[in-house]
Amino acid sequence: MNDSSLVKKCIEGDQRAQRKLFEKFAPKMLGVSMRYAKNTEQAEDVLQDGFVKVFTKLSHYKGDGPLEGWIRRVVVNTALDQIRKNTKFQDNVALDDVDYRLELKGNVLETLAAEDLMELINEMPTGYKVVFNMFAIEGYSHKEIAQELDVSENTSKSQYLRARSYLKKKLEEIKFER
Repeated sequence: MNDSSLVKKCIEGDQRAQRKLFEKFAPKMLGVSMRYAKNTEQAEDVLQDGFVKVFTKLSHYKGDGPLEGWIRRVVVNTALDQIRKNTKFQDNVALDDVDYRLELKGNVLETLAAEDLMELINEMPTGYKVVFNMFAIEGYSHKEIAQELDVSENTSKSQYLRARSYLKKKLEEIKFER
């Protein structure tokens, strides 16, 4: 069953189609949720809330782009909503105060597993992590991030640059440990 017929059946209330849609996209969307959540339990909550929104708003999906992209956007927005409810962005600094360079000597990244990198990202302060995920992984522009998070574009840029500096420091620590 292709995505458009799956969407149609889900809108009609077909529970088997809804289960198929969930089973098809939930594993990837859990990965998306994990990038924004503090732990697996919180990521699962985001996933569940996200899919509730997917099913209630599925009639708004017009088929202009891939269904997976539309679902991803719903899940990211759900994660951002949860973060907004629980925390405020802290550690904002002026753009001039940020170290712009992320230079790594040696091949630390080559020996670092994806799981280790995700763990480093999850250890970041919330503001850094959210902006880093949205910009570097999800592909949002700083203007879009600023609009989504109700912050200035410069705040988005500074959070991203501070996240990069944070990662640089952590990666250098790993390099010296090895």
